[in-house]
This record gives sequence, structure tokens and C-alpha cells, in this order.
Amino acid sequence: MKVVLLAGGFGTRLSEETQNIPKPMVPIGNKPILWHIMKIYSTYGYNDFVVLLGYKGYVIKEYFSNYFLHQCDVSIDIQNNKLEIINNEAEPWKVTLVDTGLHTMTGGRIKRIQELIGDNRFMLTYGDGVANVNIDELVQSHEKHGKALTMTAVQPEGRFGSLKFVGDEQIASFQEKPKGDGSWINGGFFVCEPKVFDYLNDGDSTIFERSPLENMAKEGELFSYKHYGFWKPMDTLRDNKTLNEMWQEGKADWKIWK
Repeated sequence: MKVVLLAGGFGTRLSEETQNIPKPMVPIGNKPILWHIMKIYSTYGYNDFVVLLGYKGYVIKEYFSNYFLHQCDVSIDIQNNKLEIINNEAEPWKVTLVDTGLHTMTGGRIKRIQELIGDNRFMLTYGDGVANVNIDELVQSHEKHGKALTMTAVQPEGRFGSLKFVGDEQIASFQEKPKGDGSWINGGFFVCEPKVFDYLNDGDSTIFERSPLENMAKEGELFSYKHYGFWKPMDTLRDNKTLNEMWQEGKADWKIWK
């Protein structure tokens, strides 16, 4: 099954990091967040990726076309114009890079790869969020209902800490960044049947999260897989700092690989 990664947005809220590189290439540790997402899927044996490019997509193309140089030790014989890979740390990935347009919306980007996907089921997620989603359980959940799409639903952590009271005024304790108000949101990590393409008919302006998902919900074609574990998008510089701190401190809950 192919894994489709949306990696074409401008990343405006990370403008300090995305002036020269696209958002999926912003690093956590010394690897792009896109690499971390791919490692999550690869851990479950999914190694066939389709990356939907847009803003500064050439940076992603360069990264994968020179993957050995980025990942491995090399010996370069300049006189004889030879390069030898010393330590091969390459992943078992097949990566298809598709330019889907600079200003194309998410639904329009997905629509552009309809012929590439054909009549096959595929997975889909955003190129800017990490989680410890159990991909096997997600796929099994999807197979039970057989509808068009399964969305991973998550409960984001609160932005601020909360107070617990005894009575009306006495503070009993503090709770740092609890889960949200009980509501569930779209966490990405979708499993899609090819009929999803039937809902993407408004050209490049199609926003996947609007009418396509709304119409699937109305027609009973949209189900959820509730994920109670770790999930975090990299929307802001603060998010990027938090994810990097977690990685450096060995507390990266999304790191499910050895």
C-alpha cells in the first residue's frame, strides 16, 4: 500500500524556518520532520511513499536524490571522479516525488495522483505532524467498515495548565497542559479507498478538509480511528522547539523504531 504525504504548503506560521526550505524539511534533531513521519510508517512495513510537492519542492527532491550523501559516510576519489559509500544507512524506501503546483490546495494535490494510485487503497497524512499511531490497528479498523475513508481522531493537549479547586476558591493542585475539552479533531493518518477521488472534483482549489470530508461524512463514508496516544503537529516555532527538546532528551514518544 502506498503512503501519500502532503508536503506542498507554505508553512507561513514557521516563516523563520521556511524562508529557504519547505515545512516538511524543518529538522527535528538532524533529520527533517518528513523523515520522522516516513520512519513511523516504515516501522510497520510500509515503504512505498508518494510525496506531494509544492512550495520549494526542489529541496525535497535534492534531499532524496542525494540521500546517501545526507545519511552515509562516503569516500570521494576526486582525481578519478569516483564516490564510494562506506556506511550504508539508507532506508528500504521507494519515494515518488510529484510536483502538484505551488498554490494547489490539499484536495487538488491528492486528485493529481489519481492515475498513480489507480484502484488501490492508500494511506495519507500531513508532512508536518508526528504521532505514535499504531498503523496496523488503524488499517484493521478501516477494513472492518469498508467505507471510503478512515481518519485518525486525536485529542490535542491544552495550551495552558489548569487549576483544580476545593470549593469555589481554594486551589487544590495544578495540572500542566491537560487534554483538550473532550473534543476530537482531525489528526491526519488516513486510510483511503480509491472512491475518495470521486469527492475531489473542484480542481486545484479543492480543500480536502472542507467539502470532500464533509460530503463523505453526510453520506456515511467517513469513519474514525480514535488515537489516545501521542500526537503533535509542528505548526509554530514553539512546536518545533518542543519537538526538538523531546528528541534531544530521549523523550520522543513518536520514535517507535530502534
